[in-house]
Amino acid sequence: MTTISLVQPSTAPAGAQVTIVGSGFTGATAVKFGATNATSFSVLSDNVITAVVPPGSGSVLVTVVAPGGTSNGVTFAYTVPVIAVINPTSGPAAGGTSVTIIGTGFTGATAVKFGATNATSFTVLSDNVITAVSPPGAGTVQVTVVTPGGTSNGAAYNYVPTLTSLSPTSGPAAGGTVVTLTGTGFTGATAVTFGGTPATSFTVNSATQITATAPAHAAGTAAVTVTGPGGTSNSLPFTYIPVPVVTALAPSSGPASGGTSVTIIGTGFTGATAVKFGATNATSFTVLSDNVITAVSPPGAGTVLVTVVTPGGTSNGAAYSYTGTPVPTLTSLSPTSGLAAGGTVVTLTGTGFTGATAVTFGATPATSFTVNSATQITATAPAGTGTVQVQVTTPGGTSNTLPYTYV
Repeated sequence: MTTISLVQPSTAPAGAQVTIVGSGFTGATAVKFGATNATSFSVLSDNVITAVVPPGSGSVLVTVVAPGGTSNGVTFAYTVPVIAVINPTSGPAAGGTSVTIIGTGFTGATAVKFGATNATSFTVLSDNVITAVSPPGAGTVQVTVVTPGGTSNGAAYNYVPTLTSLSPTSGPAAGGTVVTLTGTGFTGATAVTFGGTPATSFTVNSATQITATAPAHAAGTAAVTVTGPGGTSNSLPFTYIPVPVVTALAPSSGPASGGTSVTIIGTGFTGATAVKFGATNATSFTVLSDNVITAVSPPGAGTVLVTVVTPGGTSNGAAYSYTGTPVPTLTSLSPTSGLAAGGTVVTLTGTGFTGATAVTFGATPATSFTVNSATQITATAPAGTGTVQVQVTTPGGTSNTLPYTYV
């Protein structure tokens, strides 16, 4: 008669070796864990067998089949794996983090899962330690280990967003720049910050792109981060450009005809895109340093404010006075053609028209003209043929010409 008196250990994971003590084991043909044959077994004597636990779960009866019959059954429980701790507990949404899992019952593990997703790879180092590479993911997920004995408890793992680029990487200190953030794990993002200051607004376009409006911030470099359900991303630098400041001009006046080289002193001139005399761009300008610009004054009249424009904004203005009478400038005619018999009323637009003494169509004076303002004259075209050049004469000189066609 075949009898089992003890199975040691009575609890173990699949793949473990157990010792079975009893009698009548000589010639044994099978060792069963429930209905499943042991992976292998060895009859050491009539009283002792060693067997390798097959895959299974829960509690089963271990039996020995021998010429004397099938033994009584002794209870054996499959060990369910248990996770005690994982390290690290967070990583980038792109995955690829090597996570060490510490616990018990890992022998024979068939899977490591991050949420519902299998680890990219895993290695069972011992019954107590597994290393696993995190797959891509988002938010907070539970890491579990699956063995033939069952699925372990879960340990929380946080996917944090990953920033890879900003565009543009700079903007004015006044804020308002719309910045495109590229990376991974942006789904469900709860905050975008520039140097600790929340973005004025942001939109999650996709898991890999956010557009955010930069808030106002002190000039300098600010760290941009994205916060999601799993934590806060790495940071990338965004440079706040100061608003330029003009403190002095030398000289502060020049002839109405323009052409004066003016030295502008101040701060924040690096990257200047324009220098303006009133609403008119300087004829040319050169940024000598963050504190000095030289600019050539355009034609003008009266007193205007000189300003400097940079990516950081437009500076305050410093007064510049035009002396003498400006040379008039023609910018457009409307219409640009009329009857050969004359009589067409033409609107001339430009600058410096105050005090105009003549409007000519070719060599022929306009039949009549009215100075409506410093920037507009209406003139009646005289008779003529072909295409002629229209110009305006003032005490400041004679303007450029524009073509007018007789039809």
